[in-house]
Amino acid sequence: MVNQVKTVGIVSLSSGIIGEPFVRYEVDIGLRRLAEFGLRVKFLPNACKGLDALKAQPELRAQDLLQAFRDPEIDMILCAIGGDDTYRLLPWLFDHGELAEAVRDKIFLGFSDTTLNHLMLHKVGLRTFYGQAFLSDLCELSAEMHPYTRKYFQELIATGTIREVTPSELWYEERTTFSPEQVGTPAVAHPDHGFELLQGPPRFSGKILGGCIDSLYDFFDGERYADMPALCSKYALFPPAEDWKGRILLLESSEEKPAPAKYRRALEHLKGTGVFDAVSGVLIGKPMDEAYAQEYKKLLVEVIDRPTLPIVCNLNVGHAMPRCILPFGVEAEVDAQAQRIRFAR
Repeated sequence: MVNQVKTVGIVSLSSGIIGEPFVRYEVDIGLRRLAEFGLRVKFLPNACKGLDALKAQPELRAQDLLQAFRDPEIDMILCAIGGDDTYRLLPWLFDHGELAEAVRDKIFLGFSDTTLNHLMLHKVGLRTFYGQAFLSDLCELSAEMHPYTRKYFQELIATGTIREVTPSELWYEERTTFSPEQVGTPAVAHPDHGFELLQGPPRFSGKILGGCIDSLYDFFDGERYADMPALCSKYALFPPAEDWKGRILLLESSEEKPAPAKYRRALEHLKGTGVFDAVSGVLIGKPMDEAYAQEYKKLLVEVIDRPTLPIVCNLNVGHAMPRCILPFGVEAEVDAQAQRIRFAR
């Protein structure tokens, strides 16, 4: 594993928004902060080509991911942001074993639609890190990064891993306006209440895997992209039930704030795979702006319908700010009573 990060490679595996002029001021904020961390930055060749170019040419996004792994100078691959169509990279990464051939033991960090990229890398045996992205976190418009977010990013680049996650004392509302005039304006903050044990024993362990429930919903339902379920099935992107045995499933909801009816359908799709019968526990990220938090909790209990399965809610991971970072593929010990998650070395 990487012990200390010196060079970060930024990739756009979903949206190409960091190449658009209207976010240049945000990109400059992020680059300044990365420099303050003492990091060298490489944008992969296609990362800044913009929304239209990358939407039309998923092969360019795939090429960047492969090049980032092959570049010996890059220690950490940082996703620019999420989006909604990174599934289209599948043929370019798997048809001829391209990803398996290119992958090296490097840090890979991203969230949201990047859930699919995490599962792609899981297929080829790489441990990854879930929870932050360049535009969402390094480019935060407040005068500084949110302290909780900064703490985990700093630990990851300094040590190459995360040893322990504890709750944030605050959560922040989603910004309603993004513009240069907002630079330096703090996000609206509220007190948070820590990890919440919804059901089951407070202590459990396993390797964490999962991500954005909206993205996982699209694995099984063609509402957003008609060809996505078939393509994900063709490449067996969602792990089989036996692969989930003893793992911990992470689920967090997106900025789209899925209505309870959609959240229910997502849980029902997941239940149909056998994942809830296989895992040792479930971790639920805090919903953005606490949207539908109570409704989601009721649905989790009702749909999973396994009272002895531990479910811990209100983790500061995913779309709600601030954000920690969770290692995937590393043995984790969850203790909801002690309010911590510890990871093996």
